[in-house]
Parts: sequence; C-alpha cells; structure tokens
Amino acid sequence: MIDLEASGFGRGSYPIEVGFVQASGECFCTLIQPEADWQHWDASAEALHGITRELLRRHGRASAWVAEQLNQRLAGQVVYCDAWAHDYPWLSRLYDAAGLVPSFRLADLRALLSEDEAVRWHPVLDQVRSEAALGRHRASADARTLQMALQRVKRTSLLLL
Repeated sequence: MIDLEASGFGRGSYPIEVGFVQASGECFCTLIQPEADWQHWDASAEALHGITRELLRRHGRASAWVAEQLNQRLAGQVVYCDAWAHDYPWLSRLYDAAGLVPSFRLADLRALLSEDEAVRWHPVLDQVRSEAALGRHRASADARTLQMALQRVKRTSLLLL
C-alpha cells in the first residue's frame, strides 16, 4: 500500500510526502522538497496533514532521490492506493521532475475487493482508523491503516464463507 500527501487538490498540486508499507510490514516514508516551479499551496490541506512549507524546506528530500528510492524498493511490484485519481498525477509529477519512470505499477485497491468486500470497505476502514487512533494524517500511517483494513476485510470474507 502507498499513500501520498500533497500541497492541495486539483490543478497545480504536487506531492509533499510519500509513504508505503510492504506486505511484510516494512515501511518507508519521506517528505519531498518542492521543485522551484511547484508553487501551489492550500492551507486547508496543510491543516489536514500538518506538513508546513518550512518543514519541507528543512527535511524534504529531492524528487530524484525519492523516485530512486521508490524504484529500488518497489521494483516490479503492483502497489495499491485508495485514491488513484489523485495519487497517480502526484506520482507522475514526482517522476517527471526526477526525469525517471516508475519501476512499479500503481493500482486502485478496489481491484482487490469483491463486491461484498467493497460494501464493507468504508465501515471497516473507519473502524481501523478509530482503533489505531494515530492522531496524524500522514502517508506511512495512512498506508498502514489501508493495509490493516484490507487484511480485516479479507479475514471477514473468509469467516463468512
């Protein structure tokens, strides 16, 4: 599972954090330093994820480094996200800035769900978020929450058989 946080939504937005969790439980997360021409900033997005421009300036990694890390760590895999329509353009923007091509394929996690599981998905995700009480909306924490919710939905499906 992968998740991205961004400067906002819509035209001009760009990725500011990426995090993923492998099936093994291994996590990776990093802030992304905005490129010089990445100017869009939405205060409501900042209020949601809590990542400031100053934090990105101090701790963000260059787009090329982030893209290289993702390619090394995710090579050949199908990586799932819950907001493909947002995450795909943000990843594309990252890779365009880095001058690289992803070594993995991004897919919508809905492809992993049966019809019955899709009906249960949001209530289970809400329950997992509530139980985890993470207190922050950040990429790696969100990726782990997605992974835990998917595991729970799949376990429940097995019990219903």
